[in-house]
Amino acid sequence: MIIADQLRPKNLTEYLLYMWQVEDILRAYGCDSELLRKEYLSRFELDDSCRRKTEQWYADLCEMMRTEGKTEHGHLQINLNTQQKLTELHDRLLRSSHFPYYREMYYKVLPYIVELRTKHADHEAGELQICLEMLYGLLLLRLQKKEISPETERSAKDISTLLGQLSDYYRKDQEAPLEL
Repeated sequence: MIIADQLRPKNLTEYLLYMWQVEDILRAYGCDSELLRKEYLSRFELDDSCRRKTEQWYADLCEMMRTEGKTEHGHLQINLNTQQKLTELHDRLLRSSHFPYYREMYYKVLPYIVELRTKHADHEAGELQICLEMLYGLLLLRLQKKEISPETERSAKDISTLLGQLSDYYRKDQEAPLEL
C-alpha cells in the first residue's frame, strides 16, 4: 500500500508493475488475508495505524481477487483499467504530430514488440501489454538471479525508456491536458 501510494502519482508504469507483483504475492498466499498478515505483513515494521491500513488494503485486494476470479492468473480490473488509460494515451501520442520524440522512441522499440508478439501466447495482445509483460518477466528473472542476455537488457532499457516517457506524459496530462 505504501509503495503503491508513492508510485501511482509519480510513475503509472512502475505502479502497474508493482501491482502485478502484489497480485502474485496474494496468489502465493492463496488470497488468504489472515495467512498474508501472519506470514508476510508481520515482517514489516509499521506503526499501528499504518499496519491496520496496510492489512485492510491487502485484505480488500484478496477479496477482489476472489470476487473477480483472479486467484490463479490474470489481473484485477483496477489494474486493467490503469493499463487501458496508459494504452489510450499511448495511442493518442502516436497519432499526434506534437510528440515526435515519443513516436521516435516507439519506432525504436517496435521491432522488439514484433519479436515478442511472435513468442506471446496471445498474438493479439496490445503493444503496451507486451512491453509491460516483458519488463515484468525480466523483474522475475532478476529476482530469481537468472542470467539475462545483453540483447534482452538492451531491449528492456529501450522499452523502459518508452514506458517512462509515457508515464511522464500521463502525469502531465493529469495536471493539465496535453494538446494532442
